[in-house]
Amino acid sequence: MGLVIIFALTSLLAGYGTFTALKNKNVLGIVFGAGSFAIFGWFTVMTVLNHGYPVAH
Repeated sequence: MGLVIIFALTSLLAGYGTFTALKNKNVLGIVFGAGSFAIFGWFTVMTVLNHGYPVAH
């Protein structure tokens, strides 16, 4: 459960960073922000699908 929260917060912050980099036209920030958003977002979705929400024992 805690891992899903950490992944979700990280992906939300990466999404915000990508949006900010888009406004500032920062290409390197866009690349790393979008990559982080995609990876951590994928980890979040797959962790929820694999372990359930809330955790089912």
